[in-house]
Amino acid sequence: MTATRVDADVIRRLPKAVLHDHLDGGLRPGTVVELAEAVGHTLPTTDPDELAAWYYEAANSGDLVRYIATFEHTLAVMQTREGLLRTAEEYVLDLAADGVVYGEVRYAPELNTAGGLALSEVVETVQEGLASGMTKAAAAGTPVRVGTLLCGMRMFDRVREAADLAVAFRDAGVVGFDIAGAEDGFPPADHLDAFEHLRRESVPFTIHAGEAHGLPSIHQALQVCGAQRIGHGVRITDDIVDGKLGRLAGWVRDRRIALEMCPTSNLQTGAATSIAEHPITALKDLGFRVTLNTDNRLVSGTTMTREMSLLVREAGWSVEDLRTVTVNALKSAFIPFDERKALIEDVVLPGYEAAL
Repeated sequence: MTATRVDADVIRRLPKAVLHDHLDGGLRPGTVVELAEAVGHTLPTTDPDELAAWYYEAANSGDLVRYIATFEHTLAVMQTREGLLRTAEEYVLDLAADGVVYGEVRYAPELNTAGGLALSEVVETVQEGLASGMTKAAAAGTPVRVGTLLCGMRMFDRVREAADLAVAFRDAGVVGFDIAGAEDGFPPADHLDAFEHLRRESVPFTIHAGEAHGLPSIHQALQVCGAQRIGHGVRITDDIVDGKLGRLAGWVRDRRIALEMCPTSNLQTGAATSIAEHPITALKDLGFRVTLNTDNRLVSGTTMTREMSLLVREAGWSVEDLRTVTVNALKSAFIPFDERKALIEDVVLPGYEAAL
C-alpha cells in the first residue's frame, strides 16, 4: 500500500470515521433553500449552488468569529420539528454516501429553541431523525453508526443545562458532550461545574481547545476540566520545538488523547496556513493520536473523502496514514469498547484491504 496507488476511487471506497462534525454546519444547500422558504427566512441567494459557494467564500475569511457567523442561516431553518427531522436524517445519509461507517454529530440544543421547542424536544427530535437516517442507510447497504454529542455554548450561561441533557439522554443515542463557540476569551474552566457533573455521571466529553487560543486553553481543557479528547488542538505545536515535546505535548501524546483535527476548517479560520503544512502530518509522524474530521461540511465545502484526498495530494499521505487516523478515531470514539473493536476489526481493517 503506497501513496502512488491512492486515487480518488480508492479513497471513496475506504471506510471512514469522523468524530468532529457539527449538525448545523453540514446541511444540504437545497434543503436550506427549501426550509428557508417554508419558514419565511431570507437567504443571500435561493440558488443551491450559489448558496454553497456563498458559504464557502464567507467562511474563507481567516477569522473564527466570522466563520461562526455563517451559521445564522442554517440555524434559522432548524427551529421546527420538521426542519430538525429532515436535517438529522439527511446528515446520516450524507455520511453514508461518503463511506463513513462511524460518525459523531454535535450540536447545541439551546440554539434550536427559537421556534418554541423545549430543549428536551430538540434532542428527542434530532435523535428521531438520526435513527431514521441510520435505518435508511442500512436498508441501502451502507450502514453507519452515529452517536450524538450535545454542546453547550461557552459564551452563554446554559452549559450546565446542556450537560444535564447529555446525562438524561445517554441511553438514547447521546454518547458525549462538548462546549463550542468562540474560544478566545471564554476559557473552558468557566464551566467547571458542568464538567465535574459529567465526570460524576461517567459521561465522556471533548472540549474545543487550541484552535483560536493556545496552550493555556488546551491545558485547562485537559488538566482542569478533564476532557478525554481535544477539538482541533492545532496549537499543541506551540509546545514542540525541533521535534522535542514539552510537558503538555508529552502528556497529550503519551496518554493517547485524541486530537480532532479539521484541516480545511483550520485554513478557513486562520489556525493553519496550508494543507501541506497543517500540523496534522507532523503530529501524526510524532506519534500523536490524530484524527481527521470535516468540522462543517457545508461551511467548509468538504467531505471526509475530500479531506483525505487533500492530505494525499498535498501532504503526501499514504493509505496506511488514512487507515491510521480512521483506527485512531474509533479507538477514541465515545461508544463502548466492544462496539469500537468490532468496527475496527470487522469493518475498517477489512475495508482497507478490500479497497486495494
